[in-house]
Amino acid sequence: MLRKPRPIPSFLSHFTHHQHTLRKLRTKSSNRYTRKNHDEDDEQRIRKSNDSQEDKIHFYKSKGQHILTNPRILDSIVRKSNINPDDTVLEIGPGTGNLTLKLLEVSRKVVAVEIDERMVNVLNKRVAESGFQDRLTVIRKDALKTEFPRFDLVVANIPYGISSPLVAKLVYGANPFRSATLLLQKEFARRLLASPGDSEFNRLAVNVKLVADVEFVMDVSKRDFVPCPKVDSSVVIIRPKAEIPEVNLDEWWGFTRACFGKKNRTLGATFKQKKKVMELLRLSKKIGPNSESIVNADSSDCNEDDDDDEERSVHEDCNSSSCSEAETILFKEKIVEVLQSSGFEDKRPSKLSNEELLHLLSLFNQAGVQFHHQAEPKNGAAAYSS
Repeated sequence: MLRKPRPIPSFLSHFTHHQHTLRKLRTKSSNRYTRKNHDEDDEQRIRKSNDSQEDKIHFYKSKGQHILTNPRILDSIVRKSNINPDDTVLEIGPGTGNLTLKLLEVSRKVVAVEIDERMVNVLNKRVAESGFQDRLTVIRKDALKTEFPRFDLVVANIPYGISSPLVAKLVYGANPFRSATLLLQKEFARRLLASPGDSEFNRLAVNVKLVADVEFVMDVSKRDFVPCPKVDSSVVIIRPKAEIPEVNLDEWWGFTRACFGKKNRTLGATFKQKKKVMELLRLSKKIGPNSESIVNADSSDCNEDDDDDEERSVHEDCNSSSCSEAETILFKEKIVEVLQSSGFEDKRPSKLSNEELLHLLSLFNQAGVQFHHQAEPKNGAAAYSS
């Protein structure tokens, strides 16, 4: 005689249900981790594919040839750039094309400026294999010396050595553009982002922020590059302002150069120096519509140190001209009067906003004190980076 199965006690019923639920959760968890592993495998395959391209070519660290290989960072840069399907993107220093290929997928056209012929050959081959050759234009020239064609956006991993003059060429250039998403050395990016009072605040930030807004996007580890650089990088977005102050740019560049020669020195201490007074007196006397260039503004970097050779030259030239001792004294009194009457004598340029600096420049100009380095305006990037 068959016995009827005994009913499962209630506590065992709960236990059985609990075990069944755990098995389901383990299955879901296992699937989730499996998908995650697949994603990681895909990323590793992409990295290996990129690395194989990098293995075929020797990179020169001295020329800033550091290739970004992390596909997630590359995707983030493209996504943050907000590229439209009908945009023309300017890329400077494309290297072997890791970023270029992703830009070609979302834009109408990419204009790549690359000086190294070896890189150009690898770039063209990879783009042809991807079927995007009709969308790519390569300019094999020095980005600082070539004239850029029309473009809507800039997206680039900038060689560290040309960051300052290249940013100047973009923001003060003749080509209007919507934004520039740039991968820069972290320290340089911090100077671009600095505000008055920050330790990194200097002439670079002052000049860029006159005409553009700068936004921080993200930091990028040095381990994401081949070859690995010594420092980390940062991505920033530069957006030109719709309206900029009405100011003579030659005057502005000369003025900020004078102020930020020693950015933590008070303006009174800077402008009371005999060399500085004589330089400004000579400029204010000689600059005019029919004058020749008095001081040659070289295209040196936007650093914060005084150029002793330039000051020595100015001093010697003024001694050999009509800058008499009496004129120098009177001119110095005029400069001091401007600083004292406006309350700027004891202030430091590193603490001043652009609005305050523009106001002081206007007061100097009204008093007959001039700062521009030559009679005729010249290329903006060259003057800015001098």
